[in-house]
Amino acid sequence: MSARPSVPEPSGRAGDTPPRAGAPARLSPHALLSPAQMAAADRAAPAAGVSGARLMAAAGAAVAREIRARWTPTPVVVLCGPGNNGGDGFVVARLLRDAGWPVRVALWGGRDALRADAARAADAWSGPVEPAGSGCLAGAGLIVDALLGAGLSRAPDETLRALIHAVNEAGAPVCAIDVPTGLDGADGRCPGAAVQADLTVTFCRRKPGHLLLPGRALCGALVCADIGMPAAALERLVPEVHANHPDLWSDVFPWPRADGHKYRRGHALVVGGDRMLGASRLACLAAARIGAGLVTLATPPAAWAIQAGALTSVMVEALPPDGALDQTLADPRRNALLIGPGLGRAPGGRGQVLALLAAGRACVLDADALSVFADRPAALLDALHGRCVLTPHEGEFARLFNPGPDAAGTAGDKRHRACAAARRGGAVVVLKGADTVIAAPDGRCVINDNAPATLATAGSGDVLAGGIAGLLAAGMPPFEAACAAVWLHGLAAGRLGPGLLAEDLPGALPGALAALAGLTGT
Repeated sequence: MSARPSVPEPSGRAGDTPPRAGAPARLSPHALLSPAQMAAADRAAPAAGVSGARLMAAAGAAVAREIRARWTPTPVVVLCGPGNNGGDGFVVARLLRDAGWPVRVALWGGRDALRADAARAADAWSGPVEPAGSGCLAGAGLIVDALLGAGLSRAPDETLRALIHAVNEAGAPVCAIDVPTGLDGADGRCPGAAVQADLTVTFCRRKPGHLLLPGRALCGALVCADIGMPAAALERLVPEVHANHPDLWSDVFPWPRADGHKYRRGHALVVGGDRMLGASRLACLAAARIGAGLVTLATPPAAWAIQAGALTSVMVEALPPDGALDQTLADPRRNALLIGPGLGRAPGGRGQVLALLAAGRACVLDADALSVFADRPAALLDALHGRCVLTPHEGEFARLFNPGPDAAGTAGDKRHRACAAARRGGAVVVLKGADTVIAAPDGRCVINDNAPATLATAGSGDVLAGGIAGLLAAGMPPFEAACAAVWLHGLAAGRLGPGLLAEDLPGALPGALAALAGLTGT
C-alpha cells in the first residue's frame, strides 16, 4: 500500500490532548503520522496479524471505492511506480477493470524493480503494462497517480518531472494514492514539480503534508481510509503533531456554569492605540463573545470618546497621556491581557508591551505588539513567559525570529519553524495562515485545517487575538485556548460563507459555540 513509502515518516491515536514531546500516547484519530512512522507501522503489521498483502488489498479497494463514488465509468490510466504505492495502483486497476471500467496501466521504471507485495499485485494484473510517459495519457478520462507515495524528499529527476507536467496538463481529473507525486508527506513541501490532484486517498492517519501548504492545495479533496491497520502496529508511535479538533481541548473549555458570575468568567483587558481604532474594537467584541465575563478597552485619551461611543458591551477607559499602564493593571481581576491590534508602531508601544509582560498574567501579543520589536527582537523574546500567546503572520514572524542566519525559525517547514520559535520564546506561538500552526514550548503542536479562504480579510486576525484573550480570561490554559480560538474562528467563518467581513465574525461566534456544544455533548 502507498502508506509504505521507500522514504519513511509518522501516524497516531493520542489521548484527549496532544502529548508533550517524548510522552507515550494512544494514537488519536487526529494524530498526523509522518511517512517514516507509517512505514514503521507497516513493518510491524505482520507481527500483529495483518500481512502487507492484506493491507495493500484494502488500500487499493479503498481507492477504487472512492473513485467509483465520485466518477462514472471513464477510460482510466493508472500510473504505477516501483514501490508499494505502485502496488496499490495495480490493485486499483484490477478492481476498476472488474467493475467494468476501461483501464490501462503504465509503469514508471522496470517491472523487475517491483518487490514483494507490489510484485504480487502486479502479477495479479492480467492486462498489458505500458511504459509511463506523456504518451500513455492520451484519451485518459481519469488518471490515478500511484507513482511514488509519501516519502519523496528530493526533487524528481528530469524524466519524472516531465511525466508530472504531462499529468497536470492532460486535462483529466487526478486521484492520488497517499500523496500526490512530488509532495513530501512529512512537511507539505515540494522539492520540485508535483502532481495537482483532485482527490487524494490516504490510509490509517493523515500526514502533516496533507495539511501544510502547498501540500494541502495539491491534494484536492482528502479522504483517510481505514484499511485495518492493527492497533498493536501503532501503539509504539508517538505523534509529534495533531490536526486541530475539539477532542484535543474540549475537556478544559470554559463553558458558563450555573453558579458562575461575570468575574468568575474572567476579565480581559485590551490595550488599544489611537489609530486603526476598529482593530481593538474587533478584539474586544471577540473576547466578550467567546467567553470573557468582562472586557475593558484601555485607549489613549484622544480615542476615548470614539471608542466609548462605539462599544456598549465593553467598558472603555482612558489611559494617562503618557500611556503608562500602572493604574490600568492595578486591578488583579483583569486576568488576561491583549495588546497589538491598532497599537501602532511608535516606540512607546514597546514599554506598554513590556509592562504587560512584567505583570505575569496571561497575555496575547498580536500585530503591532510584535512588529514594534522588529529592530530589537531579543528585548521581547527574553521578556516572554509561559502564559503568553504570540499570534504572528509570516511577515511578523520573520521580523521576530529570522533576524539573522542562526536565529530560531530561520529554516525548515512551517511546523518546525513554529516549534523552534515557541521553544525560543518559552511561549505559545500561533503562526497564522490557511494552515495555521499552534506550537507550545513543551513540544506540543497542532495544525488547523478548518479555515476557509474567506478569512483572508483585514481584521480577521484581530478577532482571533481577542478570541484567545477571552478564553484565557475564562481560565483556559494558553495552548488549549489558542487551539480552541483558532478552531472556532475557522468554524464561524465557514458558517458565514462568501462575503465575510471581519466585523461579522464576533457575531458569528455564538453560532460556532452552539455547534461546538452540540459536537461535544455539552
